[in-house]
Amino acid sequence: MIDTTKTVADTRASDNGGLVWKKTSYGLGIFSLVLGAAELLVPKRIAKALSSEGHEGLIRGFGARELVAGGGLVTDQGHGLRVWNRVAGDAMDLTALHFARTRAPENRTIWGAIAFVALVTTVDICTAIGLDRRTGKSLPIGR
Repeated sequence: MIDTTKTVADTRASDNGGLVWKKTSYGLGIFSLVLGAAELLVPKRIAKALSSEGHEGLIRGFGARELVAGGGLVTDQGHGLRVWNRVAGDAMDLTALHFARTRAPENRTIWGAIAFVALVTTVDICTAIGLDRRTGKSLPIGR
């Protein structure tokens, strides 16, 4: 017989405090810090690789966003909302890459970046959902 009396608190206790999701969000934070630093330090090189010369300011802005997201995750990795913020950033990145792709559809670096961002977005979404389950929330919007 299936026990349906398990509560959210029981679930949180049984998953070791969401340690896997916390560690993953910490790793995403480190990744954001490294990516953000690269976007701030070498935006011309990134723009050239993505056939987006002249958009270095946008790349720097994305770098600043990554640093803020990474800092938040490294200092407090137990909050799903911080990871949902990364998902929103991923959507911005995919939109920018889409426009780069329309300008240079033959550029394989752009296609690789799209695939990589899509993979990272999947990890971000899974991590955010895992953290939300740990805290009893099901969406990034608080109850």
